[in-house]
Amino acid sequence: MNILALLQPIQNSVSKTTLRQLSRVITAMLAMTGRVTMLGMSRWAGAGGSYRTIQRFFYTAIPWPQIFWLFFQKHLLDEEDTYLLAGDECVVTKAGKETYGMDYFFSGLLKKAVPSLSFFTLALVSVKQRRSYPIQVEQTVRSPEEKASSQVKKQARKAKSDEPKRKRGRPKGSCNKKKAEVTLNPELQHIQKMVQALLGTVRGRIRLVYLVMDGHFGNHPALQMVRQCQLHLISKLRSDAALFFTYVGPAPKRGPRPRLGERLDCCKIPEQYLKTTLVEDGIETRIYQLQVFHREFLMPLNVVVLIKTNLETKRCAHVILFSSDLDLAYNQLIDYYSLRFQIEFNFRDAKQYWGLEDFMNVTQTAVTNAANLSLFSVDLSQVLMCKYRKDDPNFSVLDLKAYYRGYRYVIETIKILPQLPDENLVSQLFQKVTALGRIHPAKLPAFSG
Repeated sequence: MNILALLQPIQNSVSKTTLRQLSRVITAMLAMTGRVTMLGMSRWAGAGGSYRTIQRFFYTAIPWPQIFWLFFQKHLLDEEDTYLLAGDECVVTKAGKETYGMDYFFSGLLKKAVPSLSFFTLALVSVKQRRSYPIQVEQTVRSPEEKASSQVKKQARKAKSDEPKRKRGRPKGSCNKKKAEVTLNPELQHIQKMVQALLGTVRGRIRLVYLVMDGHFGNHPALQMVRQCQLHLISKLRSDAALFFTYVGPAPKRGPRPRLGERLDCCKIPEQYLKTTLVEDGIETRIYQLQVFHREFLMPLNVVVLIKTNLETKRCAHVILFSSDLDLAYNQLIDYYSLRFQIEFNFRDAKQYWGLEDFMNVTQTAVTNAANLSLFSVDLSQVLMCKYRKDDPNFSVLDLKAYYRGYRYVIETIKILPQLPDENLVSQLFQKVTALGRIHPAKLPAFSG
């Protein structure tokens, strides 16, 4: 139960006062019920955890990237494991107008732009353990110039849609553009700075090769951004992406040799590229791997196409995954991309259990601390659950919170007893009360005496 001892690896990064406050806050978050707010924490923190103390903690500047890494390095790092770097955006809906960074961001759950805060998170994904651990969190804040630029582009697209459709072919006076000269938008610049900072931190301890991101980053600028960081990108292309085989015809008499050959039809891929066929529950899955070109990409892509066919209705659908690493095997590419979803579980736990959806702070420092604290609690809870999962593999976050809440009840009960009960009775009391409210029943030893 000594959370302060668990936080010793970060003691040189923060003051003793902040470290003590953090241990109080985490202890309260583990035991509390209801919304995870500063007021709720103060009610469960006990002695030394008043509302004013909690408030001081949230208004203290804390070096979270350093804290994440030191904690992970001490408690979660496995030197023999393989790690992927995963990145994704987490959108947190908020009301009001005073919260720092408040803007309209697209919510994947609601399928529309909503008033919210946006946090971009980098996580280390363990291939052996099949788990993701948040390692860096930064808020996305759009400047007034970016907002004005997006409005101009939106109006330009609207005006263009109202214009009559131009004739087929290349417009007169247009010039070739060098695909290698990519201008990164503010979003990609922000991500690149985060990735470079993280690579500088973990260098010498973890060798990162791949950055895995969702289909939003399945484009040429994102690929160039990742390659500039000396990493390979694993992502997803649109289902209607225009992919082409390498040109194999005769060389033209004039001009350079064409790069693009015949266009790839995902419904009629040559059998020579078929890697495996699986049939499960009436669904046939055919997996193809090939190297193809995309009109917008400078380099060839290692593409894996998964075609699923319903054997009864004959309806089919396909997914196109790709990587800039041309030597990556198809089964590893699929496995690595599927592991990307582990970061979504981090966001779910942070919102459901650790207050990412609940905090009501409005200043920049307080909002940063609230978001980072929520995702740091995801890592800390994984460390705490490792102890119990040795005996109970199904031990969950709800079981962990029920255990700590029961522990708190027993401690407060013992304090008011006129004399301390014998050790056997205290042990039985702890086992019974900490098992209350668990999702997975605890195995309780028989009481003797």
